[in-house]
Amino acid sequence: QVQLVESGGGLVQAGGSLRLSCAASGRAFSRNVMGWFRQTPGKEREFVAARSWSGGVTRYADFVKGRFTISRDNTKSTVYLQMNSLKPEDTAAYYCAAGSTIRPDIREYDYWGQGTQVTVSS
Repeated sequence: QVQLVESGGGLVQAGGSLRLSCAASGRAFSRNVMGWFRQTPGKEREFVAARSWSGGVTRYADFVKGRFTISRDNTKSTVYLQMNSLKPEDTAAYYCAAGSTIRPDIREYDYWGQGTQVTVSS
């Protein structure tokens, strides 16, 4: 059964914007926190942002503060990652995840989407 489905990746020029979406279903939907991680070839997956379903608590990695915004639409069971002022170093596969805490620790997340590629050209 499909749990998390990302969409919205693509190719954009530096300084541009993209919005990623993650639709949750099944047990993934019942987790307390939704997060975004990213990964480039040869590197570990790194935390980008997270948000609780209730209360609206958010957390961001330092390298995206002021540029990325994580939001949610409970009626659609969907979490979004609005990415502005994109830089070439933001190029990565972006993964949606569902977990129990808002800590930026990959081990706290137990449901993962298939990933969506974001490429930022200079």
